[in-house]
Amino acid sequence: MKILMNSLGCDKNLVDAEEMLSALKEEGHTFTDDPSRADIIIINTCAFIEDAKKESIDAILEASQWKTKGHVKAVIASGCMAARYRDEIRKALPEVDAMVGIAGANAIAAAVRKFAEDENAVPEKHTRNASENAAAAENPSNPESAVSDNTAAEDPMFYVSPEMHTHARTIATGGLYEYLRLADGCDKNCTYCVIPKIRGHYRSVPMDELIAQAKELAESGVKELILVAQETTLYGTDLYGKKMLHELLRELCRIDGLIWIRLLYCYPEEIYPELIEVMAEEPKICHYIDMPIQHINDTVLKRMNRRTNGDDIRRIIAELRERIPDIAIRTTLLTGFPGETEDMHEELLSFVGDTQFERLGVFAYSKEEETPAARMKGQVHPRTKQRRRNELMSMQQEISDAYGESRIGTVCDVLIEGEIPEDHVYIGRTYTDAPDVDGYIFVTSDRSLETGDFISVRVTGASEYDLMGEVENA
Repeated sequence: MKILMNSLGCDKNLVDAEEMLSALKEEGHTFTDDPSRADIIIINTCAFIEDAKKESIDAILEASQWKTKGHVKAVIASGCMAARYRDEIRKALPEVDAMVGIAGANAIAAAVRKFAEDENAVPEKHTRNASENAAAAENPSNPESAVSDNTAAEDPMFYVSPEMHTHARTIATGGLYEYLRLADGCDKNCTYCVIPKIRGHYRSVPMDELIAQAKELAESGVKELILVAQETTLYGTDLYGKKMLHELLRELCRIDGLIWIRLLYCYPEEIYPELIEVMAEEPKICHYIDMPIQHINDTVLKRMNRRTNGDDIRRIIAELRERIPDIAIRTTLLTGFPGETEDMHEELLSFVGDTQFERLGVFAYSKEEETPAARMKGQVHPRTKQRRRNELMSMQQEISDAYGESRIGTVCDVLIEGEIPEDHVYIGRTYTDAPDVDGYIFVTSDRSLETGDFISVRVTGASEYDLMGEVENA
C-alpha cells in the first residue's frame, strides 16, 4: 500500500509518527506526499487545545475527499484526539475508517493490514457538503464522549499497541536534526492541561535504549539531537529513583557525529545544579533551554497548580545566566487564565520587560473540558485574553529586535539547512534557534555551501526574529 502520513501537533507526536512509519515500512508499504497517489491516509491527530482539535478534524475531512477524487481505501486517525474521543469520532466522523491511539507503532501495522489484505474491508466512500463540514469542525469534542482505553479491545475500529517502548524510526524531519523522546506522560496535573488524561503517568525510556537510538540517528547523518518529553528535567526519576538527565547528556555528548544537543521542556522547579553544570561544561550542549513558566504571579501559578512561584522562577533564571552568560532562554506564557486580573497581567508584562527573554511565545488560555480550570470562576473574556496576548507579544517584539541588533558584528556557528537559489542566500540556524519555533539566519557566501555544513558566520544584520550574515573568511 502507498501511505500518506500527516502528523499534527507537537514533536512528541512526530516521534510517534516516525515510529509508525518505520513499522509500516517493515511491512513493505511505501510512502507518498501526494494524496492523489495514496491508498491510505493517516492523520496523526492532536487534542491539546480546541484549535488543535479543529485542525485535526479539518485534516480528516480533507483527506476523506480523496476517497472519491483519488483511490484512497481508508482514512485512519491516530494520536491524541483518536485516543481521547473515540466514540465521538465514530459518531460524528464516519469518514474515519479506523483509529489508533498514542504510541501506535504496533497497532498501525495491524490497522493498515486490514485494508491491504481484506477487500471486503474497503469502506463506504463518505462525502459531506460544505455545511456538514463546517458543523463537524465546530464540534470537535464533547466531554461525555471521552472514553478510557479499557474498552478499546472491544472496538473493531480501534487498534491499541500492547505496551509502550522504543521503536525504530523513519526520519521525517529531513535528517539534519531529530527528536529524542526521553519519556512520555506527565504527573504534574496542571489545572489547564489534558495531557495526563491522554498520555498517562510519566514513564522514562531506559537510558541504554536512548543511547542506542541516538547512535543510530547520528550514523544516519543527524547532526542536532533535540531532547523532548512532557518534561525532560524529570528524566529517570521513575526508573532510577533520581534525576538522570545530566548523566544521559554526558553519554550523548560522547557520540560521534552529533554537533548540537538541545534541551526542550525543562520545568523551572526541576532544573538542578548538576544539569546546569553539564550544560556549561559540555561543548556539544547548546547554550539554549526551553523553560515553560506560564506566568509569574503567585496567585495565578497556584491556580494553575504549578509547582513553583515567582521568586523561584527569578532565581533559576539568574542562576542559568550567571553560570552560562550566553544562554538563550525560551519560555512560554499563558495569558487570560481564569481569575487573572489586570494587575496580574501588568505584573507579567513588567516581568517580561525586566527579564528580556531571548525567545518567548504567548498563548491565550483555552478552556478545555475535563480540566479543573474549565470549571473555575473568573473566566476571562476572549477579547481580553487576546488583547493581553497582543500586549505581551508586542513587548517581546521590541525585546527580540534589540537582541538581534546586539548580535550584529558577532561571529557564530551556523548549521546550514538549505538554500534560496533565486536570492543566492543560504538558510541556517544558530544555537539560539530551535527548529520550527525560532528564527533563521540568512547567509551569503562566495563559495558553495552544502546542506549540513557547520560554518562560522559573521552577523551583519537583524530583522524581526531573523538574522543576516556572511561566511567568515569567505
